[in-house]
Amino acid sequence: MYQIEDKIVSQDIFDVLFACDYAKCKGICCVEGDSGAPLEAGEREQLERYLPEVKHLLSPAALDVIEAQGVSYLDEDGDEVTSIVGGKDCVFTTYDAEGNCQCAFEKVYYEGKTDWIKPISCQLYPIRLTKYRDFTAVNYHKWSVCKCALKRGKSLGLPVYRFLEGPLVRAFGREWYQQLEEVAALIKEEQMGD
Repeated sequence: MYQIEDKIVSQDIFDVLFACDYAKCKGICCVEGDSGAPLEAGEREQLERYLPEVKHLLSPAALDVIEAQGVSYLDEDGDEVTSIVGGKDCVFTTYDAEGNCQCAFEKVYYEGKTDWIKPISCQLYPIRLTKYRDFTAVNYHKWSVCKCALKRGKSLGLPVYRFLEGPLVRAFGREWYQQLEEVAALIKEEQMGD
């Protein structure tokens, strides 16, 4: 574990090689799981604000869930997460003609229709943040649906922290990420010295 400011970073962030392979997984992380995507403070309001921009992309079942319970709910751990359809799909998933899943918010963001991409937990995956009173734990989350991402990451020689540079900068700032890179360089030096 390494401390950078008030973040405790797991060794896996440096060691695990990972790069999403969307062509193979087809966005299954937005479908599988036992609850929705974790939300940070203020993100429910963002989901509600941009809902009119994505409504046309959502399934009738997703719109029914949003109408009945809203864009989010508290899961069994008491954490606020995005609403889900039928115990699976995030309500904000949309599918293309080939059955590939995509986040509706991300789709309209890349079309230039909004300035907000999606919840940070979605963009950071497979990193999961756990907030404690005095620090935030930054951990790698291992999930069987991401086996193809491990294979692709290995072929590219791409550690998790590099694959997620943009989201980590969004979450913690450029200066924090530069400190993370410094830690990675020290780890590499130590490993070469062994």
